[in-house]
Amino acid sequence: MLKKVRQKGILLIGLLTVAISVTACGNNGGTPNSSGSSNAPNLNAAPEASPAVDTGSKDEPLVVYLNDFDEIIKPMFEEATGYKLELVSGNGAEIASRIEAEKGNPHWDVVWMDAMPTIDQMGKNGQLLEGWSPNNVDQLTDFAKAFVPENKTYYPTGAHAASVIVYNTKAFDANTAPKTWADLADPKFKGVVGMADPAVAAPAFPFVAWFFQTQGMDGGQKFFDSLLKNDLHVYPKNPNVAKALTGGEIKAAALQESNAYTLKNAGEPIEIIWPEEGAPASVRVAAIQKNTKHADAAKAFIEFILDPKTQQALIDKGEESYFEASAKGVTEKSDRAANAKLVVAEAAWAGEHEGEIKQWFADKAVK
Repeated sequence: MLKKVRQKGILLIGLLTVAISVTACGNNGGTPNSSGSSNAPNLNAAPEASPAVDTGSKDEPLVVYLNDFDEIIKPMFEEATGYKLELVSGNGAEIASRIEAEKGNPHWDVVWMDAMPTIDQMGKNGQLLEGWSPNNVDQLTDFAKAFVPENKTYYPTGAHAASVIVYNTKAFDANTAPKTWADLADPKFKGVVGMADPAVAAPAFPFVAWFFQTQGMDGGQKFFDSLLKNDLHVYPKNPNVAKALTGGEIKAAALQESNAYTLKNAGEPIEIIWPEEGAPASVRVAAIQKNTKHADAAKAFIEFILDPKTQQALIDKGEESYFEASAKGVTEKSDRAANAKLVVAEAAWAGEHEGEIKQWFADKAVK
């Protein structure tokens, strides 16, 4: 039986996410956060402007919807460019609802998320600025260039393991801990493994999507069925998984890599395993809203976050600092595993099957 570790409200969020065609992030409140950015855009914003025409002013903030990460980007960008920036942050399901609700009159200028499949679909649906290339696009690594779509609607800013295997050293040692993804379904790990909900946590969907693409829909269902039948614990977000792991509720987990290394650096009794078959990656991408009235600022923002100096600063000082940069010449964290291997689900395939896969998980979670 699947452990019921989520409240009904969380399950409803997951189901609502399946019902909409766009997934991103954003909080519902309008209270400023600690960085001085607002958690809600101006609901009385002006109507849509013509595509790629900048009718805004430098006195008006560029509104960026993003996951709960790297608020240091606000002062960095404002100092470097002179543009004002307003960050609207939240988890994937939260921003999904906001973007969908604003579909007729978007209040965002840029979306920057761990949601490449979703943003790929947004580009195909005509929601994003097409055909524009940043001036520094040639600085992308070969790995990153492979993710730029033909219609040039979004650009990758980095990739990180949506999940690595993490275990509590008080429960297992190097010999007894799970070492492969298949190991998580072993009966000896029954009831002690956790992961984040792919319908809520932005990185969790790219994680599960890789298994569904590589093993086929039937194979993917069979694999996760084996985990669920092994009493897999499913939590709303990765920080919830991390808390359960250190609190003793679970003994092992599929956990996003920044969360994993944060635990280890804090002295928690955990170890990190990068499976030889690879860790399914979440590719963080940025895209511009087709009808933004701040086109110049939006383009400046994309070029800024693609800059090697910016990406190095995010690795050195950012909240989500464990990732493979998309720009050349960036040095990763020294303690990030030398054998870190990322594997990525194809964006178009994952986007086309996102609703079906999330619905399958939601059905499994509802009892």
